[in-house]
Amino acid sequence: MRALRWLRVPPEPQPPSGSPGSLRVFRAGRNFLRLRFARWMLTQVGAVFGVLASLVFIREVEIQVELARLRAEQAAATAPAAEDGASGAAPTETADSAKPADLAPEPDPQQWRGAFHRALYAVAPRWLRELPQRIPPEALVWIKVVEALGILGFIVQLPWSLAVVVLDYRQRWYMVTDRSLRLRWGVMTVHEATMSFANLQQVAVHQGPLGRVLGLWDVQVESAGGGSGKHEEEDRESMHRAVFQGVENGQEIRDTILARLRLFRESGLGDPDDHLSHAASAPAAQPVAATTATDAMRAAREVLAEVRALRSQL
Repeated sequence: MRALRWLRVPPEPQPPSGSPGSLRVFRAGRNFLRLRFARWMLTQVGAVFGVLASLVFIREVEIQVELARLRAEQAAATAPAAEDGASGAAPTETADSAKPADLAPEPDPQQWRGAFHRALYAVAPRWLRELPQRIPPEALVWIKVVEALGILGFIVQLPWSLAVVVLDYRQRWYMVTDRSLRLRWGVMTVHEATMSFANLQQVAVHQGPLGRVLGLWDVQVESAGGGSGKHEEEDRESMHRAVFQGVENGQEIRDTILARLRLFRESGLGDPDDHLSHAASAPAAQPVAATTATDAMRAAREVLAEVRALRSQL
């Protein structure tokens, strides 16, 4: 795919060492992709709810700013009447001057809130309802700028995050031969683990409640040196541990690995690197073998000479 070329993702992995015709390739199940898509949907729904909540918060700040403006206008309108009453002068009725009793009552902010706004306002804690009242009007512009950037980022990440979910499913390769196995997973960060049967120690199958519903398994393989520390218990795909994640034939994979591991040990086959090191060390052993043969020949000749001498005396 073009996206894989853009991301510089390597092509299909090379099969691990093994006999020709022994390669078996396993892939993640279709329900694994559906599960990842469902999680993606829940994440996006949560993000949409967060965007709506932030829009409601901005609207509440605007309401509080408008209420503060109306209170300031009412205070400015009642100030001349209060000064006239204090000086003893009789106030006069004009079109531009009004009594405090004639001022319009303060509007109810609940009327300015929509249905979703009122629902959130009703369940919000007290400190959150009072927070918009403490925000200065000058900060409202910057809050709107940040909100616009957040909405733009949400729109941009929609197709990208969905593509990552699909590519992560397609880039899961699980290969098994009669000598070793190789696993590759990841898109942004590509991981590849290769384990020889000479070092393989444990094969385990895991299936949780959701896995039983979807028919998915996790086959975990562990090589020598895996240990059981706390850090490695948390890191399932560590240096000595790899997982066939989200497969539909977990028991078949486990039985295949165990059967080939048993044949590998019974046949006495070692790691190909062991054969190379043995072949490299063979010439160095030839002088030792030649020296041993020469000593044996010399000893045989001495025994023969002694037998002949004894025979002549008899």
